[in-house]
Order: sequence, then C-alpha cells, then structure tokens
Amino acid sequence: MAMSFEWPWQYRFPPFFTLQPNVDTRQKQLAAWCSLVLSFCRLHKQSSMTVMEAQESPLFNNVKLQRKLPMESIQIVLEELRKKGNLEWLDKNKSSFLIMWRRPEEWGKLIYQWVSKSGQNNSVFTLYELTNGEDTEDQGCPGSVGGSCSSIDGTCMPWPLKVSASSYSALLREPGLQEVACP
Repeated sequence: MAMSFEWPWQYRFPPFFTLQPNVDTRQKQLAAWCSLVLSFCRLHKQSSMTVMEAQESPLFNNVKLQRKLPMESIQIVLEELRKKGNLEWLDKNKSSFLIMWRRPEEWGKLIYQWVSKSGQNNSVFTLYELTNGEDTEDQGCPGSVGGSCSSIDGTCMPWPLKVSASSYSALLREPGLQEVACP
C-alpha cells in the first residue's frame, strides 16, 4: 500500500515560496521548509539528489499554485539543513547533496540500541546487512519505515557508523566501509 504525502498548510500558501525579509518570520519559514524537506524525503526514501532535481520536484515546485521556490532560496534551505546536521554536500560546487532525515548521531544511537537489543554484540555486519538484511526485518531496527533498516540508504550509512564507532565502541573496517563490527 503506497503512502501518500500530506503537504503542510504552508505549501498551499503562495508567500511560502518567497523567503520573507522579517527575521522572525524567515526563521519560522525556514523551520517549516526544513521539516517539509525531511518529511518528504523520509516518506519517499530519497537520500540524495541534485539541486536542479530538487527545484523541479514537487517539494519546491507547487504546480497547482504555479509557484516555485527560487534556486537561491533552495540553497538557503539546504544550507539550514546542513547546519542542523541533516545534509551533507557531495561536491564542492554544492550542486548535489545527501539528505539525512535523522542526524548521524540519532542513527548511530538507534543502530547501537538495535544491536544490543537483538543480542548481536561482538558481531560483524556489512552495510548491506544493516540496510537490507533479513535480521533487520521487523526487529525494530533503527528508525525504519516498516520496522527495518531499509529506511536508511547505504550511502548514508557511513556517517552513523562513524558515530557508533566513536560513541558506542563499534569497530569499522574500511576498505570503503564495507564491514562494521559492533562490540
């Protein structure tokens, strides 16, 4: 069954698509945009995109209203998400990005809790097993849609694993971060 996305009331309000000059209003508007981006990407399991794709997506382009958030404003929203720890730029030009609807610290804590709760301390996992493995299904694995780790994209996994390694005594084996051991 496909889940439908419920747009917030602001999305149907034309001024939402123009960043407001008043500082207080702008802060509230940016908070609403950040929440919208994270909710939209989480529901659609979207973890990366280019700024051009973002501008053309329904996220920043309300066809019904015939309103589109300008590119400069999209960059401001994305930078706000980066400051909050929910976005990483994938290139120096800031043209593509990785979106994390949970900050790496939150994922790291949830992964550690799942490993401990499932009695798998001192086990070795590959990135594939953590994001797609049978053991993660219906086991309350980190913050998942449907109870599995499938809600975190493999490209996002290195950030929370590094947090797990530093905060929760996990050991990362690198060539390309393909294995992780959680003591």
